[in-house]
Amino acid sequence: MQKRNTQSRRRSIVELVNQQQEVTVEQLTERFQTSEVTIRKDLNALEQNGLLLRKYGGAVALPSESSELTSSKVSKRKQAIAKKAATLVKDHNRIIIDSGSTTSAVLYHCRQVRGLVVMSNSMEVANHILEMENEPTLIMTGGTWDNQSHSFQGQQAENMLRGYNFDQAFLGASGLDVERGTTTFNELTNLSRVMAEVSQQVIILAESEKLDRKIPNVELSWQHIDVLITDEGISEQHKQQIESQNVTVYTIAKTDYE
Repeated sequence: MQKRNTQSRRRSIVELVNQQQEVTVEQLTERFQTSEVTIRKDLNALEQNGLLLRKYGGAVALPSESSELTSSKVSKRKQAIAKKAATLVKDHNRIIIDSGSTTSAVLYHCRQVRGLVVMSNSMEVANHILEMENEPTLIMTGGTWDNQSHSFQGQQAENMLRGYNFDQAFLGASGLDVERGTTTFNELTNLSRVMAEVSQQVIILAESEKLDRKIPNVELSWQHIDVLITDEGISEQHKQQIESQNVTVYTIAKTDYE
């Protein structure tokens, strides 16, 4: 019971910090009717998990995205892709969820999965996990906040990832190249490569229209990808080209999202 009370209080602290942008230890002590020592322990734990920043006498919010991962934010097509991806997640799996609206939506469809361990570089993912009733274990990569990708990046994040082994990594893509792999405008590609390196199965979630985008930077080559989940807009020729590189391609039918 004590563990659940602690989790509930910390979940409420994160919500309050994100609402008010700044809180004091004194305010939290009064609100939760507990000691300053307990509140400071809460804040330290939440900072270590990358959910807020400590400051003298209290805490402030990190840059964050909305944690609402429902169809009101994510398109029905992306939701259908995320739902298919979630069927690949089993109880007690250790997974990586990369930043991005489609990858984040995978968690919305994992609410019945038990014993889940999730590592992420995304504040959106972290905030959503705090709201999940099945209480997955959350591990944040830490690192340097990148405003372009709205995620943590850098060597610290890479080193954190290398300390673990994962069953699956769920990654997005700005573009798809049938010959080269996933592509991106962002030059910070190394973290995605480390995510793939430490995972037994690498799953890419991307809409078919991303095959039309000509983007210069290769993020992951097909040889490092196991599964692509996309929609039926992908041509049979492109699907066969990708499958010829030992990638399993799942296509979502329009009837699943229209």
